[in-house]
Amino acid sequence: MKLLHSLRHGLWGQAYLLLVLTTLMWAGNGIAGRLAIGQVSPMVLTCLRWVVVVAILMPLVGRQLVAERAKFRARWLFTLVMGVFGFTAFNALFYAAAHHTSAVNLTIFQGSIPVFVLIGMIVVFRARVIPLQIIGMVVTLVGVITVSVKADWEILKALAINIGDVWMLIACVFYSVYTLGLRYRPEMPGLVFFAAMALVAFASSLPLVGVEMIQGTAQFPTPNGWLILLYVALLPSLLSQIFFIRGVELIGPARAGLFVNLVPVFGALLAVVLLGEPFALYHAIGLALVLGGIGLAERRR
Repeated sequence: MKLLHSLRHGLWGQAYLLLVLTTLMWAGNGIAGRLAIGQVSPMVLTCLRWVVVVAILMPLVGRQLVAERAKFRARWLFTLVMGVFGFTAFNALFYAAAHHTSAVNLTIFQGSIPVFVLIGMIVVFRARVIPLQIIGMVVTLVGVITVSVKADWEILKALAINIGDVWMLIACVFYSVYTLGLRYRPEMPGLVFFAAMALVAFASSLPLVGVEMIQGTAQFPTPNGWLILLYVALLPSLLSQIFFIRGVELIGPARAGLFVNLVPVFGALLAVVLLGEPFALYHAIGLALVLGGIGLAERRR
């Protein structure tokens, strides 16, 4: 027990490790989103993932959630926006976009999240950004694009905007707003605030399921769909969000947002391991650029 206690508290203070694990789980979410096609519809998946999360969290922090009700009443709009933007809107648009655009496009647009976060820090919060942060952001973005287009720039030239691309871009804006907002979450344990946002995400995803049912496109999980659902609920939805909240708490939204650039790199590596795709030179180049860019952005004057 002492060993587990030491490991938990040691991990809880390691921002970089928490954020790397977060992006690894998010990369798995990208693969799960593609595998979910034909197994469960996008809005049903979005809703049921939060059903599972809420079912796990309520026995753990339900009493604390009630005890903090005064703080939630004072910040109800903030909690609502955070849950809708960061959880419901991002995931619903992500899974819907996976049905209309290519994995290349999805990956490139996910790499835009740190850009939006940095712009938000500068424009909204008047944050001072040192040149190395900008250079690091550019280098990591080049790494993201290198992996996404497999170092074949003709693919990049040929990209055409479709509705899936538009949805993914909007999703990235929503998650950037959520990332920036985490700095101003109410004074309470992160797990309690996360539970409140999960409740908001569940409630706000119900109308989306209703729309799918009206349109006749709702599909409840197949046996494989349930496995996909359990993965996205337990890791990308629950554990990774807790880790990300803690990472932002430790190093701030701008620096934490930069780690999102690891998602496409990890996504490519997971494809090698899980789907048997070959590991190419562009994977190594992209990984070096992304890690190098993060290193540059993390340097101090």
